[in-house]
Amino acid sequence: MYRNLVTSLFEHERVRTTDAKAKGVRSLAEKMITLGKRGDLHARRRALRVIRRREVAAKVFDDLAERYRDRPGGYTRIVKLGMRSGDAASMSIIELVEAGTLTGHAPTAGKKVGAKVAAKTGAKAAKQAGAKATEKTAGKAAAKAEAETKKAAAKKAPKKKAAAKKAPKKKTAAKKDSETASKKKASAKKKASAKTKATAKKKAVRKKKTD
Repeated sequence: MYRNLVTSLFEHERVRTTDAKAKGVRSLAEKMITLGKRGDLHARRRALRVIRRREVAAKVFDDLAERYRDRPGGYTRIVKLGMRSGDAASMSIIELVEAGTLTGHAPTAGKKVGAKVAAKTGAKAAKQAGAKATEKTAGKAAAKAEAETKKAAAKKAPKKKAAAKKAPKKKTAAKKDSETASKKKASAKKKASAKTKATAKKKAVRKKKTD
């Protein structure tokens, strides 16, 4: 694990890890830089026991050795970041001192991280803009749909009024039919009652004659 961290530190010149691991990597990294400043074959073999990649070891013996030629020690620094969410582990960044100032290497990992953050923020802004545009288009479509429904309702309203006007006429015709039917029933009842009365009179007259 420490070999991988030391290799990543020399490759990217900055590593984010826990505070305890950063302290363990610091001593190994400074030993590797002192071996690079020695520059002999034995020092290279000792460095390759720790550093996993040959190109990273070549960077230590060529670039970093020249960068820290006049520096007696203290090739790295540790910057504490705070507690990590989840397990509350103390996090820190270990980085090389004077990174990229003398050899003209690529920018440090901090600038890369800043570029990544800027790209992420740009992507978020683009997503928000797209969401706003879709909301605007959806609002316009909804407004158009409401306007069309209102127009259709306004067109249908006169027809409904005309139908409502015609409806009372139909109701009056039905009332008239019911009235005529009731009159017919009443007349039929009157006729039946008159017939029954007449037959009753006839029967009474017959009884008197027989008596």
